[in-house]
Amino acid sequence: MTPMQLDLNLLAALDALLEEGSVAGAADRLHVTAPAMSRSLGRIRRSTGDQILVRTGRTMTPTPYAIAVRAQVHALLQQVQGVLAPSHELDLTTLERTFTLRWHDSLVALGGAALLAAVREQAPGVRLRFIAESSTDSPGLRRGEVDLEANANPPAAADVRAEKVAETAQVVVVRPGHRLAGEPAQPMTAEQYAAADHVAVSRRGNLSGTIDDALARLGLARRVVATAPSEATALEFVRDSDLVVTAPQATTRRASADLGLVVLPLPLDLPPASVYLSWHQRYDTDRAHAWLRELARTALDAPNRRA
Repeated sequence: MTPMQLDLNLLAALDALLEEGSVAGAADRLHVTAPAMSRSLGRIRRSTGDQILVRTGRTMTPTPYAIAVRAQVHALLQQVQGVLAPSHELDLTTLERTFTLRWHDSLVALGGAALLAAVREQAPGVRLRFIAESSTDSPGLRRGEVDLEANANPPAAADVRAEKVAETAQVVVVRPGHRLAGEPAQPMTAEQYAAADHVAVSRRGNLSGTIDDALARLGLARRVVATAPSEATALEFVRDSDLVVTAPQATTRRASADLGLVVLPLPLDLPPASVYLSWHQRYDTDRAHAWLRELARTALDAPNRRA
């Protein structure tokens, strides 16, 4: 079989096989039977002259050739789908689609409910899958496993779009009666802030960051006694101790009020925390994806507009 005779369906099969690393996983992704996917793998092997996947124990391992062409295959498939996809107006009332969103947990708490409500009202056939952030960088956007990310940092990949959709000031949260709460007429100083014991919010367990850089410029340093993977966990630590947590105001306002905690201004000159939406460039002209992005922008920025 010459390259020009290659069935384009095999391109989708090859992409799925390389992404999943197994016949069964690729079959599930493309909603075909495992025997049908095995036949596709056989055709791909005959066409390329390469085994593509080889068995090592109970798992399948991609060959060097498969690893080398994985990104190219995925890019080619996206181009083909873009060319062949019909161009028509978006009918939200009949739209049937599932979007996967990897958002920081605090942003899900901030805007997730509003986004879900808007989606259900406008497009009842659309489903949202909110999944947890990983502790390490994930290629989910580039691999097509994630449709839309929302977090504090823009991506570095050139083929991933990023848009800043909101900003919020950093605040300090303590329990009632904490010595830093003091009197409103006597706001906390940077020295008092640095002298307290802190809990830092970091999904990677980082003990230092921009706050410590700002303190260092003042000749100060703080002691971080613990890290928490989420703001919700950090606030629980604060509620039952003399610990201090610093977090974005928009994402902690409601939770702090629910727990009866005290929110104080941060006595440091720090830029506001940013919220970024990120997506792969393949969705730039996807009408349904653009509609979802607009709803997400509104949902994430609404709490700031109410502040």
